[in-house]
Amino acid sequence: MWARLRNSVAALHSDCRGLAATEFAIVVPVMLLLFFGTDEFASGIAVNRKVTVMARTLSDLTSQNVSIADTQLTNFYNASAAIMTPYSATPVRSTITELYIDPATLAARVQWSKGAAPRAVGTTVAIPSALQVGDTYLIYSEVTYAFVPAVGYVLRNSITLSDHSFTRPRQSRCVIYPTPAVGTALPSCPTS
Repeated sequence: MWARLRNSVAALHSDCRGLAATEFAIVVPVMLLLFFGTDEFASGIAVNRKVTVMARTLSDLTSQNVSIADTQLTNFYNASAAIMTPYSATPVRSTITELYIDPATLAARVQWSKGAAPRAVGTTVAIPSALQVGDTYLIYSEVTYAFVPAVGYVLRNSITLSDHSFTRPRQSRCVIYPTPAVGTALPSCPTS
């Protein structure tokens, strides 16, 4: 009996017929995890970059105007949403705000705000110290995106990607919102 057991163990030890199949069964799940993980990570980086470009585009388009109307803002949002292609633009939330920097306190106060999460007029927004130049205006855009990786569909989780951008008005001291009626002079830039 011991001799037969010893011979069976020796035969099993020297038999290599299923070795490749065993290695394949161990390596394939790891390789698939690496492949799909790399793909999801690359998609996340691409979407994050598109969110940054979208924030910059919104503030840039707004800053190129003397005054804007709701239809222009809608066009800005639509144009910037096209940046998200080939990813869905549905989870995008964006807001455009004009800030006035008070010369006495250097606090940035909201003059007007439109979008998915508009800020209340008169509230303050923290801005970088390099932009704290009194008696000036800034166009501030904020974009958030709820990125759902393939694993997120199973786990029901999303990753919130966000960015913001500041731009100074280019054609005038400030951007007036809403555009006054035809034949009416543009009001002066508000400071309160």
